[in-house]
Amino acid sequence: MEKYAFNGNILIIGCGSIGQGVIPLLLKHFSVTPDRITIVTADPRGEEVAKEYGIRFIIDPLKPHNHQDIVKQHIGPGDFLLNVSVDVSSAALIEYCQRNGILYLDTVIEPWPGTYTDPKLSISQRSNYALREEALKLRTLFGIDEPRPTAVLAHGANPGLVSHFVKQALLNIAADTGVKTETPTSRVEWARLAKDLGIKTIHIAERDTQVSPVPKKIGEFVNTWSIDGFHSESCQPSEMGWGTHEKKLPEDGKEHDFGCGSAIYLEQPSFLTKTRSWTPIAQSQEAWIVTHHESISIADYLTERDGDTVVYRPTVHYAYHPCDGAVLSLDELASNNGELQKEQRLIGADILPGGVDELGVLLMGHEKNAYWYGSRLSIDEARKAAPHNNATGLQVTASIIGAMQWAMENPTRGIVDADEIDHELLMDVARPYLGEILGVYTDWTPIKGRGVLFPEKFDATDPWQFENFRVS
Repeated sequence: MEKYAFNGNILIIGCGSIGQGVIPLLLKHFSVTPDRITIVTADPRGEEVAKEYGIRFIIDPLKPHNHQDIVKQHIGPGDFLLNVSVDVSSAALIEYCQRNGILYLDTVIEPWPGTYTDPKLSISQRSNYALREEALKLRTLFGIDEPRPTAVLAHGANPGLVSHFVKQALLNIAADTGVKTETPTSRVEWARLAKDLGIKTIHIAERDTQVSPVPKKIGEFVNTWSIDGFHSESCQPSEMGWGTHEKKLPEDGKEHDFGCGSAIYLEQPSFLTKTRSWTPIAQSQEAWIVTHHESISIADYLTERDGDTVVYRPTVHYAYHPCDGAVLSLDELASNNGELQKEQRLIGADILPGGVDELGVLLMGHEKNAYWYGSRLSIDEARKAAPHNNATGLQVTASIIGAMQWAMENPTRGIVDADEIDHELLMDVARPYLGEILGVYTDWTPIKGRGVLFPEKFDATDPWQFENFRVS
C-alpha cells in the first residue's frame, strides 16, 4: 500500500487505549517516520508502546497555564495535532491551532477538569451541546474569506464514523425504495433526502459482546475503551437531537436557550437513562442514552429550514449497550450517584476470542420501517488487522486515520464536524479495518409486543415517538 505523503510533524496529546492503537496505523498510512511523532501525555500509560515504535514519549500534563508553551515546543505551521486526551480543553487547543496554522483533530470535545461536575454551571452549560457551540464559535476568529487551518471536531468511531454511516444508509434506503437521487453534495440536499425518505428517528445503535476471562469485581469499573472518557460522558446530562415529528417534550426534557437549537437534554445523567433499540446481533435490546456529539451534529446537519423556521429534523441519539463488565459497572456507578469506582480495569489483550463490537446507525420511519447499517468487527479480526487494538478501539483509530487524511488533503477548511467531510473518502480508508459492513432491514419497533403481559402507556399511533423508546 502506498503511503499518503505528509511532510509535517505530528503531536499526539494523550496515550490511553486510542492513543496506543493509533500509533501503528499512523506509521502504516502516512509517510511520517517515528522521529517526526511526539506523544505528550499526563501519565505513563502507553510508554511501552511508544518505545516499541521509537516514538518520543513525554509526561507533561497540559493545563490552562502551560498548554500553549507545550504545543509550541513540538509543532508549528503545517504540522498536525491529534488530540486523544481527556481533561484537556479542546477549544483551547483548537484556538491555538487556528491561530498558528496547525491541523487539528480530536475524538471528543473535552473541557478543562471540573466542568462536568461544577455546581456553578447549569445542566445546559455542562452538556455536549454547550461544548460543541463553544468550539463552533471559534469559526469567527478570522474573516469569512480568509483560509483557516482545518480542525476536525469529534471524529472517532462515534462521534465520527457513524455520520458517514448515516449518509450511506440514506443512499441505500433511497435505492431500495425506488427514490431516485444523486449523491447529495450539501447539507441542504442531505436533509432533503432524509425528509423525503421519511426518516423520523436515528439511533447510533451499538452492542459490544467482548468479554474478559476475569469477571468484574465489586468496586471495579471495567470497560473496553477509555474508563475516564466513559465515566465523564455518563455523568453528563443525557442528550439527544430533537425531531420535528415529536409531539411533546419529556417531562424532564429541556431546550437550550442558545446555539443552533438542534438538541434537548434531560435533567438526569446518562448513566440513568435507558432506551429501547435494535442491532442485528442483539435484536431488541435496552441500551443507554449516553450523551454524544454526533447526536447533536447529525440532527443539526439534517435540519431543513424555511427561513428561520425548522420544517424537518430527525430525533437522534446514542443507544449504547457496552460489554457485560461495563453494564455491571454502570449499575454500580448509578448506585453510588456517579462516583467512579476505586479500581478500574481496561480490558484489551485479555479479551476472549469471539467477541464483537457491532456499531451502526438505525434509521427508522421510512417505507421499509427500520434499517441498521454499520460495522460488525470481532476481536479476532481486530487483532489480525492492527496491533494494540481491540474491536472497539480499531473502529475509532481507523476513522481517525481517514479523517486525518481528509484534513491533510483539505488543509484550509476551518472548523468542521464529521458530517461536513467527504464520507466516501473516509469509508475508503477505514473500511479495511471495520470487519463486516452490513445493512439489515427489520420490522422491529419500540412498541412491538408491548402491553401483552402488563398494561402500558405508549403511543400506538406513531411508534417513533421518543416516549415509546424511553425505558428510564
